[in-house]
Amino acid sequence: MHKTLLEAIGNTPLVRIPFDVPAQIYAKLEYANPGGSVKDRSAIYMIEDAEKTGQLKSGGTIIDASSGNQGIAVAMIGAAKGYRVIIVVSEKISQEKLETLRAYNAQVVICSPTDRIDDPEGYHTVALRLQKETPNSFMPNQYFNPLNAQAHYTLLGPEVWEQTEGTVTHFFAGAGTGGTVTGVGRYLKERNPNVKIFAVDSVNSYRATNGCPKPYCVEGMGIDFDSPVLDCAVLDEILTVSDDDAIAMLKVVAAKGFLVGPSSGAVAHAAYQYAKEHLSERDRVVLIFGDSGRAYLSKGFYAQGEVENMPRKKSSYSQVHP
Repeated sequence: MHKTLLEAIGNTPLVRIPFDVPAQIYAKLEYANPGGSVKDRSAIYMIEDAEKTGQLKSGGTIIDASSGNQGIAVAMIGAAKGYRVIIVVSEKISQEKLETLRAYNAQVVICSPTDRIDDPEGYHTVALRLQKETPNSFMPNQYFNPLNAQAHYTLLGPEVWEQTEGTVTHFFAGAGTGGTVTGVGRYLKERNPNVKIFAVDSVNSYRATNGCPKPYCVEGMGIDFDSPVLDCAVLDEILTVSDDDAIAMLKVVAAKGFLVGPSSGAVAHAAYQYAKEHLSERDRVVLIFGDSGRAYLSKGFYAQGEVENMPRKKSSYSQVHP
């Protein structure tokens, strides 16, 4: 029983995925958070730190740049705490995420996609400009705030360790800001230096293409700039996944009952392929399912068959009007 909505963040289920590999593969279902994603953890951590340090005061405005989930988390928390919220997004955002932001009464500013995070017209730069122009405002700035990784070190890492009773051998998470894989990876390495940590990146990201990024459709994943949030020293390997492989995996895991977002499809693909080629029954893998596929249904990623229209028959029930 929780006294407030925000107390319900965390303690998400860890569930085995029945993949046909010898290793045991478990998914942390972060879409079970009240805001629907792993970003609830980083958002609440950064916002409450800002309250404690006086960066965010009563009646203030929270402004952030987001591919969707961080913005939704900030909007939900802002609504619960009584703050005005402005979220700056790219046109890549799904319609469902956009409507969710508006449902939480956030003001949404939409920017054209850009190749560089420092582009003057890009969503991150626009968010920075709005924050400077808005009195009594605070920007969590998930892309460059080290508290992003600290949030997952403090909140998510211990859950993974405790739920596996310290038996986790491999950890996989998507890398966008790098906060999740850095924070959890650092925590697990401190408990057992032999745990292997894998960041999953888009094959078309800035890092993967050596500074020549190409468009990709998977939201919330892709190492597209240098940031103090991502600590590569924590990582054992960065694995790249294409849009096609990420989206194909969505149907595979949905058929097993896991309706997840595209970045989770990429993580599942990477973990499955790695386990198939390298792991044994002695290994226990944990991966992050960062959000739900319900936020992407309009993109058409999940259709597995034709819809049958049953012949209509006249109802045998009569309508009763008051």
